[in-house]
Amino acid sequence: MDRGFQSAVRLAICVGALGWAGAARGADDALIAAAKAEKQVVWYTTQAVADLVEPLVKGFETRYGIKVAYSRINATELVLKVTNEAKANRQESDVVDGTFSVASLKRTGLILKYLPDSAKAYPKDMIDPEGYWVATNVYVATPAVNNDLVPKGQEPKTLADLLDPKWKNKIVWSIVPGSATGAGFIAAVLKQEGEEKTRAFLRELSKQNIAGVTFPARTVLEQVISGEYAMIIQNFNSQAVVAAAKGAPVRWIPLSPASVVLTVAAVVKDSPHPNAGKLLLDFLVSTEGQAIFRDTDYVPAHPQVAAKDASVRPDGANMKAEYFTPEETDAQMPKWTALFNEFFR
Repeated sequence: MDRGFQSAVRLAICVGALGWAGAARGADDALIAAAKAEKQVVWYTTQAVADLVEPLVKGFETRYGIKVAYSRINATELVLKVTNEAKANRQESDVVDGTFSVASLKRTGLILKYLPDSAKAYPKDMIDPEGYWVATNVYVATPAVNNDLVPKGQEPKTLADLLDPKWKNKIVWSIVPGSATGAGFIAAVLKQEGEEKTRAFLRELSKQNIAGVTFPARTVLEQVISGEYAMIIQNFNSQAVVAAAKGAPVRWIPLSPASVVLTVAAVVKDSPHPNAGKLLLDFLVSTEGQAIFRDTDYVPAHPQVAAKDASVRPDGANMKAEYFTPEETDAQMPKWTALFNEFFR
């Protein structure tokens, strides 16, 4: 992984306003007028609805008076849906996001080459070098446990601890391809340990009879919160922070290696409301939109908007991380998924 990408991600996680030169102006009046004439925008999103999407939608609708119709969908299904709509010449979405779905759609020519003015403030590693996407937030994937079932001090602290027989039948994860699923966990272990050691580890881990479900990781976290399972192995730790702030008996664990990925967003090519799509993308990556990410305990990508809880970031000591670009995740997901299926399906 390029060290510049790692540095940019760490910067997004932990710094605040540093007086960056060339701060971007917001969307221009012509774009705003054209977007309002379209009256609505359609957003296919991989983000958690109640925690994040609804506050962002409220902020955008309040700011511009344009209705947002959104659909929560996992990354694999999002790619399939947009692809099928394109084949039918009936594209329905304007904006899409994800940790690898946007890169996949870009590869097949379904993303518009467009960066909003607000993206001008971003470091280069938070923007597609060819100009197709911009990062909205940073995700760090770690395990999370139910506080009532796993008292402090009894949580796993290393990969080897996950093999303790006490965890048999008590762990859950999502089995769909993604960064916050079993495949994403394997990706981090593989990058840190290499294939031979990873295979040996997965062989032992498979004996734990981990429950596999097809829900998004945020929904799987609810099963841990309810006490159905003691632990989820791979979950974006900011989501555990959000849940805990609302009183849920859950905490995330700084187990190494964590996976660090970007969620990026883009405008769909030949979308029905292209100007409203551009305006929504501009809002998501503007300081105003990024403040909503921060205020909902997510990690903003904007260099001038600091994360509320700096503890979510890997510090290289208490928690080490492996970093993945959207393109790397898109290219390697089939391999990670095949490994997952080999040992856990």
